[in-house]
Amino acid sequence: MRKGYLIALPGQRIGLLGGSFDPAHEGHLGISRAALSRLSLDRVWWLVSPGNPLKKNGPAPLTERLEDARRLIRDPRILVTDIEARLRVRKTADTIAALRRLYPGVHFVWLMGSDNLAQFHLWDRWRDIASAVPFAVLARPGSRLSSRNAPAARALMAARLPEARAAELPLRRAPAWTLLDLPLSPLSSTALRHARHAD
Repeated sequence: MRKGYLIALPGQRIGLLGGSFDPAHEGHLGISRAALSRLSLDRVWWLVSPGNPLKKNGPAPLTERLEDARRLIRDPRILVTDIEARLRVRKTADTIAALRRLYPGVHFVWLMGSDNLAQFHLWDRWRDIASAVPFAVLARPGSRLSSRNAPAARALMAARLPEARAAELPLRRAPAWTLLDLPLSPLSSTALRHARHAD
């Protein structure tokens, strides 16, 4: 294991929540807690991205976003990491491939909001991502219906696991995914950034 990377043991179930976290907020925590409980995960890693290829404007500096996220977390099962910057990757397909090489035997699950499933078919090598690790889609305001009818959801319909069996997902062979309905949080990083700049 290279210096500075997180420790994970074979057999552990780890959820991966990627994003710019600009800034991190209670909605991210809510998704993480729900994933820990409903998917029977051991840990959730927040992969604070150096930058999002699908966003035109760059985020706040990485060190600032990492510090903000770490201040927010009180649950030792949720860990904030800059591993994408350390690995010099920016795209999810590359991140997952690198993590699977670094942590053989760990059961990773990619976590995404339903707003991301609605545009998942636009991600670079999205089919490779879906074939590499199971993923869980967590409900977000305004995107429940569009995510259910998204191109990726339709293409992967046969691989969908019923919500009642979500705890099986980390041990399922990809492609496998589930959609989790959650109490909806109105918080978004975009709204929080606008509010911060308005002060």
